[in-house]
Amino acid sequence: MAIAKAERLMNLALCLLGTRRPLSKRELRDSIEAYVEAFGPGSGTTGSDDSFNRMFERDKDDLRELGLVIETVEGLDGEIGYMARRDSNRLPPITLDAEEAAALGLAAKVWQQARLAGAASGALQKLRAAGLPEDVDPYGSHGALEPRIPVHEAAFEPLMLACRDRRPVVFDYRKATAAHPEQRHVEPWALECWRGHWYLAGWDRDRGAERVFRLSRITGKVRSRGGRYTAEVPDVVTVRETVASWAGEVADRSARIRLRAGAGYPLRAKATSVRELGDGWDELEIPYGHGLDAWLVEFGPDVVVLEPAELRADVVDRLRAVAKG
Repeated sequence: MAIAKAERLMNLALCLLGTRRPLSKRELRDSIEAYVEAFGPGSGTTGSDDSFNRMFERDKDDLRELGLVIETVEGLDGEIGYMARRDSNRLPPITLDAEEAAALGLAAKVWQQARLAGAASGALQKLRAAGLPEDVDPYGSHGALEPRIPVHEAAFEPLMLACRDRRPVVFDYRKATAAHPEQRHVEPWALECWRGHWYLAGWDRDRGAERVFRLSRITGKVRSRGGRYTAEVPDVVTVRETVASWAGEVADRSARIRLRAGAGYPLRAKATSVRELGDGWDELEIPYGHGLDAWLVEFGPDVVVLEPAELRADVVDRLRAVAKG
């Protein structure tokens, strides 16, 4: 919904809810700024009465579709008036059991960033005012845990808004194997946090394909672009599954690597076996799938691939590409 229309509908709803008597079309037309600007004196609109009537009827239908109960009352002079009685538009009492209340409290505690924390805190206060029990433990039976979704990347907020508003974006992105960032034109679909990192899934216009981007690799500002999406947004965006596949989480093979002692704890967590080699090195066997070579490159000189040969070759190629850049 366009911002101008949403604001007009909000003002009309407030007018109808705030009046103590039915208001005629003429009174509403003279009271709501959007109607005055479009159809008032000096607006330059031809056939303004018919145009206003059509817009008003559409607005009234839209509000009713959104759930507002609008009454139509005929006055003593035969003029039709409109109002929305508060008792007819009051939400039913909020009743939450202990588990539901705890879940809401937990959700409000998850976001720690300023922009989102304020909204979550405000929502929780309104729920408490509406009857949410004050003594409910927001962590349920896990009082020792304090869940958080960390957001340190500056790109998060503009991308979150772009996903919501369906706006294409442009940003500079540095791949793990590249020495310098390159510009990407993306139609953002969804953001998701996986293993402590935020990822964006969307349509890469330059490559004409779906891509997933790690936010920590976006450099500079995210810039919005006008225009519509050129690719259809899928009903289900599988960010985690895609990243897991690229990170080798979908394992169908096994690799043997040397890892410097005291380094590469994420690799150690995946290992099916670890053997000390001495001289500050360990030998690990890790199950892996597509994309392990890109992940291993991130550990730099702390990792040496022993086998299979094709994985070793892929890692060497990536390291050479970085060195040349």
